[in-house]
Amino acid sequence: MFQLHPQLAADTVPVATWALCEVLLINDANYPWLVLVPARAGMRDLDDLAPEDQARATAEINRASKALKALFAPDKINVAALGNMVPQLHIHVIARFAHDPAWPQPVWGAVPASPYAPGEMDARVAVLRDAFEAA
Repeated sequence: MFQLHPQLAADTVPVATWALCEVLLINDANYPWLVLVPARAGMRDLDDLAPEDQARATAEINRASKALKALFAPDKINVAALGNMVPQLHIHVIARFAHDPAWPQPVWGAVPASPYAPGEMDARVAVLRDAFEAA
């Protein structure tokens, strides 16, 4: 039975449920940062997914990337599935900008997280949902 890892639940808010993944927004206003979590129990790495789920994951990463590009016009989209701290398979899709606080380094540990204000979080989730419909 699929259950979201408690650390992911603590650091994110739900945005959408797609065919394979739960789509989450990291609560860090420094970056437009999504996390896609395949709703499959016991997954740690991408190669743990069945071949059809691997294809679906790629399609959903592309959908998230296109939505972030359409909304924010980033300089780069970073995609990563590290899992060193949270073993549950999850894929980061992050819009990056040459002026962001971590550029050109990875976002992890560059600066403290800057949580969204409640109204900002709601607005960000709403625009993401609209963009997903178009992507």
